Amino acid sequence: MLIDVHGHIGRVLPDRREFVDVTNLIAKMDAWGIDTTCILALSEHPEGAYLECDTEDIIAACARYPTRLVPFCLIDPRYGNRADMDFTHLLEEYTARGCKGLGELLPKMEFDDPRCLNLYRQAARFGLPVLFDMQDRPEGYGLRDEYGLPRLERALRECPETVFIGHGPTFWAEISAEVPDGRRSSYPTGPVVRGGAVPRLMRQYANLWADTSAGSGNNALTRDPAFGLEFLDEFQDKLMFGTDSCKRSDVDAIYPNVATLRDLKANRKLSDEALEKIAWRNAARLLRLSAVPCGTPA
Repeated sequence: MLIDVHGHIGRVLPDRREFVDVTNLIAKMDAWGIDTTCILALSEHPEGAYLECDTEDIIAACARYPTRLVPFCLIDPRYGNRADMDFTHLLEEYTARGCKGLGELLPKMEFDDPRCLNLYRQAARFGLPVLFDMQDRPEGYGLRDEYGLPRLERALRECPETVFIGHGPTFWAEISAEVPDGRRSSYPTGPVVRGGAVPRLMRQYANLWADTSAGSGNNALTRDPAFGLEFLDEFQDKLMFGTDSCKRSDVDAIYPNVATLRDLKANRKLSDEALEKIAWRNAARLLRLSAVPCGTPA
């Protein structure tokens, strides 16, 4: 069994030839041995509006393949532009239609902006974990934080009922206590220096989880193989497999995140129990997935 908690459809890259429709996503899943994929929306945020995939697109796609796909919903924290905006009407509708999480949250806002904290708390009331992208670039998209992730820590502390799923270059760069200048939004290389913010916060706060998706997640776990194995073993109850594949043409090769998981299994680098948790059990538990996921239209 393999659950991908970070999948996409739509045009995520500028090249329109790389538009990922739901049949292409299913083809990638079949090629890589993925049983279930959670599809994340993007275009509710102005920063991601050109990416052509909103919650309605997600729910419709999942309704076509209800045994393979799980919908996430997305809400912009700036909707209403108030720190006390009531999102109940949206959250009620989306959860009733089968959405199991909120994401991919990527507005260019401070992580602990009061409008964000408001959305985090309300997502928790509906049992939705929040999967976020964190980027440190002044342009583009992604939640922002300083070195050491103090804003994320504030959110973890002030929203204890909200489960946060960490993702993105800046988040994963902070697996190390030393992050080179200019590399917080890319893929730092070389040994991981112990004492990084991500391991510290994952130890301290039960509500911080992470997915292993994209180049950022894969790089964090493989740049220092010995540390990566320790990290996977220590946090085996809070890590979930993901791909974040955004290209049609990805189907022509084994995705790096899939190859890493296969290597861990083939070479018995982790226990069978730890691998099962990361591959699917943690996602099934957190998202309350039954044997047959549902994504039903309204």
